[in-house]
Amino acid sequence: MFSKILIANRGEIACRVIRTCRRLGIKTVAVYSDADRTALHVEMADEAVHVGPAPSAQSYLQIERIVEACRKTGAQAVHPGYGFLSEKQEFQKALAAAGIAFIGPDAHAIHAMGDKIESKKLAKEAGVSTVPGYLGVIADADEAAAIARDIGYPVMIKASAGGGGKGMRVAWNDAEAREGFVSAQNEARSSFADDRVFIEKYVQQPRHIEIQVLADGQGNAVYLGERECSIQRRHQKVIEEAPSPFLDAATRKAMGEQAVALARAVDYKSAGTVEFIVDAARNFYFLEMNTRLQVEHPVTELVTGLDLVELMIRIAAGEPLTIRQEDVRLHGWAIEARVYAEDPFRNFLPSTGRLTHYVPPAEDPHVRVDTGVYEGGEISMYYDPMIAKLCTWGSTRDSAIQRMREALDQYYIRGVSHNIPFLASLMAHPRFVEGRLTTNFIAEEYPDGFHAADLPPEDPANLIAIAAVIHRCLNDRNIQISGKMPGAKAAVRSDWVVALDGAQHPVHVEPTTDSPRRIGYLVDIAGKHHAVWSDWQIGEPLFRGTINGHHVCMQIDRIGIGYRLIHNGAQAVVKVLTPRAARFDALMPVKAPPDMSKFLLSPMPGLLVSVAVAEGQEVKSGEVLAVVEAMKMENVLRASQDGTVAKIHAAAGSSLAVDQKILEFA
Repeated sequence: MFSKILIANRGEIACRVIRTCRRLGIKTVAVYSDADRTALHVEMADEAVHVGPAPSAQSYLQIERIVEACRKTGAQAVHPGYGFLSEKQEFQKALAAAGIAFIGPDAHAIHAMGDKIESKKLAKEAGVSTVPGYLGVIADADEAAAIARDIGYPVMIKASAGGGGKGMRVAWNDAEAREGFVSAQNEARSSFADDRVFIEKYVQQPRHIEIQVLADGQGNAVYLGERECSIQRRHQKVIEEAPSPFLDAATRKAMGEQAVALARAVDYKSAGTVEFIVDAARNFYFLEMNTRLQVEHPVTELVTGLDLVELMIRIAAGEPLTIRQEDVRLHGWAIEARVYAEDPFRNFLPSTGRLTHYVPPAEDPHVRVDTGVYEGGEISMYYDPMIAKLCTWGSTRDSAIQRMREALDQYYIRGVSHNIPFLASLMAHPRFVEGRLTTNFIAEEYPDGFHAADLPPEDPANLIAIAAVIHRCLNDRNIQISGKMPGAKAAVRSDWVVALDGAQHPVHVEPTTDSPRRIGYLVDIAGKHHAVWSDWQIGEPLFRGTINGHHVCMQIDRIGIGYRLIHNGAQAVVKVLTPRAARFDALMPVKAPPDMSKFLLSPMPGLLVSVAVAEGQEVKSGEVLAVVEAMKMENVLRASQDGTVAKIHAAAGSSLAVDQKILEFA
């Protein structure tokens, strides 16, 4: 067994590998860029080596620097995590040449499975079911249209070296096939420096289901069940679960055996994932093989009880697999939700900045949080904006979903925008709960993007009751303040008015008890009694308790004289007033928001790369005005209507905040 392992990665996956190494008694080495000097994985590791500037191309992707870090620290092996160098055969070869073990497959397997065209040919030879298609070289757009006609529309045009949804087009006729071929080829050339594309049948009502395999390179190979990864946005996974609510035992066995056959065909050694597309009739077709640990591996660990990182380390150290296929049993259900620093109400634009408050749900046998951040840390513009992977386990799928909804309520994040409201909406969506999933789920159910109206409905009585209780607690404390003038007395008030969504709700709040140690409150709202029990203390951000016997967890922020309450992803601002103050509050005019229609505002924090217009210039609707870069992606801002530029408020090279003025129209 290795005594020291270097993790050639960052963020939550680096922290996750470190945790297993600690349990095994193996020392760890972290690598970090300028942007990650104070990152959590650097703090957790036994040693840390600086590998370059913030951009990953100058740090985490520098093979020579990673190898040198191994020599410098005496690391005997490298775990690559996922992304970065995890599927670069050049990295595995460089480590091998230096006598350092790569915790993953060899270069042959990485190369064979890394090319989508060659991997499909290998899969076909190994007896794996593949999508009908054409894998040869396509000369031009006319030949692409002819091939598509032979296969039968609709077809998918894909870049051979593609990934993350780049270089992919769906065509339903000859014209779309020609256009899609040219677009996919151009995108592939610019993104991957490889313009090869192939065409295959487009599977309608598709599910994305993958099989986890393990092979030790000594003849032993097993599959560890499947993961359902159909909930995707723009080809990026959002929710994953194990097992799939769609597969039956026979299909699971057939897919697993084919996945193992493919692993054996390339002499696979380590953990790997074989991805399939599955149609409504449970016909399955090989998609690709990922020769690394997957982001969503925790759900497999939760239902099998196995530590995949530990098994990868043991295999790399030369140990044979000690589990056989008959030893693999799936217990219960697990769901993973990817928590990102992005604003779902602004078309999921990335959000950067400091985590001013960060309190994840408490971990237990039913809740797991894989994260690489901490309170006070920063979400950098240079890397993936993932905050954490939140996983829940239950004996049934329904219980795993319910635990996920509760855990999302408990996830307290401030300082950056995050996608928890969107995740809460997904977990409550009837179609998701029923398990009727396809890769088109989000596009079909949220066709116009995500809005507050998409959140699960909230009983206003719960908001009113909790607001009344927390305000009563604060008032009870305040009247007991020391140092009062002699004779000064403050009466304990029980009658209040809760202002919510433009309406006023009179309430009567009285403490009650059913034991010497337990105190609750009875809240009367319009003649209905609500019994609220909680051990909440003033200042705590989470209110946990019961309302009429039903458990509730609500996030609380104090805002001026009011409160922001967050539950099930939705938020409401309430004020609790005395009856007299409520009468005056009802007379207060509502301040209208300022008219910003004449300004171009930055939709996200980022770098203003360029301004394409000048003061006094006339512009037409659709014309490019500026380019803002965030998370290494360029966002082109265009004119929404004809107009004249009156003033430029920000110059190229400026760092922009959300809604900062860029230019003004006359």
